[in-house]
Amino acid sequence: MNKLELISALKEQANLPKTEAASVVELFFDKMADTLSRGGQVQIRGLCSFCIKKYKGYIGLNPKTGDKVPIKPKKLPFFKAGKGLKGRMNRQKL
Repeated sequence: MNKLELISALKEQANLPKTEAASVVELFFDKMADTLSRGGQVQIRGLCSFCIKKYKGYIGLNPKTGDKVPIKPKKLPFFKAGKGLKGRMNRQKL
């Protein structure tokens, strides 16, 4: 499911105009991104959580030349599936 499909599903389920459904989805994702960018954590009970993991800098290798390249420290978002989501994945037949 992509963002447009999520907007369409919200539009149909909540009987909202497409512009309002799009605003709700945008607000949801913007608030999640803002919270994560400030170092916070987003938890949706039973579904998932998002947090920021900090990675130290290290020396990497350029795959083409084999030269050593310094990699700067970075922060990346990390997704963790909740118990409810894990349970649903294991019950469904693929």
